[in-house]
Amino acid sequence: MKVVIPMAGFGKRLRPWTHSRPKPLINVAGKPVLAHVLDSLKGLEISELLCVTGYLGDQIEAFVQENYDIPSRFFVQEELNGQSPAIHLCKDFLDGPCLITFVDTIIRADLSSLEDTRADSIAFVQEIEDPSRFGVAQLDNEGFVTRLVEKPEGSSSGNLVVVGFYYIKDGKKLISAIEYQLEHDIQTKGEYYLTDAFNIMLEQGSNMRTQTVDAWLDCGKSETVLETNRYLLDHGADNSDSVSFEDAILIPPVQVHPSALISRSVIGPHVAVGEGCRIESSIISNSVVEPKAAIKAALITDSIIGIDSSVEGRINTYHLGDTNSVFDAPDS
Repeated sequence: MKVVIPMAGFGKRLRPWTHSRPKPLINVAGKPVLAHVLDSLKGLEISELLCVTGYLGDQIEAFVQENYDIPSRFFVQEELNGQSPAIHLCKDFLDGPCLITFVDTIIRADLSSLEDTRADSIAFVQEIEDPSRFGVAQLDNEGFVTRLVEKPEGSSSGNLVVVGFYYIKDGKKLISAIEYQLEHDIQTKGEYYLTDAFNIMLEQGSNMRTQTVDAWLDCGKSETVLETNRYLLDHGADNSDSVSFEDAILIPPVQVHPSALISRSVIGPHVAVGEGCRIESSIISNSVVEPKAAIKAALITDSIIGIDSSVEGRINTYHLGDTNSVFDAPDS
């Protein structure tokens, strides 16, 4: 099975961190979002990983090659004109069964019977109250998809939201639909959405069913990164039983890298501390402290502290980008 991951966006909603890193490498619950996505696929027989990157894509390529033993190809999307053109970059290698997943989100779902399905494709979905920012699946009486509606206006389209995770039995059929979409300039709100390509497949006689996910975790902006961090720590990422510090208190759930140095501090609940961090005389809750950050004499909550950044003598909430510092200035 091929796995396609489009991830060429600038990640503007995750600045300042995405000034120096692509958004798939933002850390949550102890590892980058991309690692959570790839690790969730470990039970599948993946023949090739097809990554579509853009800004700072060399960092993504290096991360995958250094951490995963999966045959991989990397494509650069020069023009950010939609999801379908991103998938189309992989056209020469997309044949047979394939998965498409995006890295704005982490999903939890049963993938054990994917290739046993009789449907031509599967859209993974979840019901939500306000579907207006997403794509919605409309179903017939037998539960098959009749149409996908991108960013619907009003309530008539339903609330079964597509979460950005798809299985396609034959990748060539999807590429054919995308080429028809591009040739006929079929856009929604000025963009080539993948939902329109799937609608072309449906109109050509393909069938699609849906599968509900167990969890759909947003990593697209700072507040949802913290929400996702809390969920993952509550559901298996807590390692408070396996790490300890002589003069520090851990309040679970937490995820603390064993190389971190923590003294005279209280960490938790819902805190992820990355590799090589140094924390001294501080209290931290509901936060992500990324690798090599240093915190001293600080009271921090609801914060994301970027890689190799430092905070000293402060009481506040911070969204601190990589290699930045905030500290109490001495009295003059």
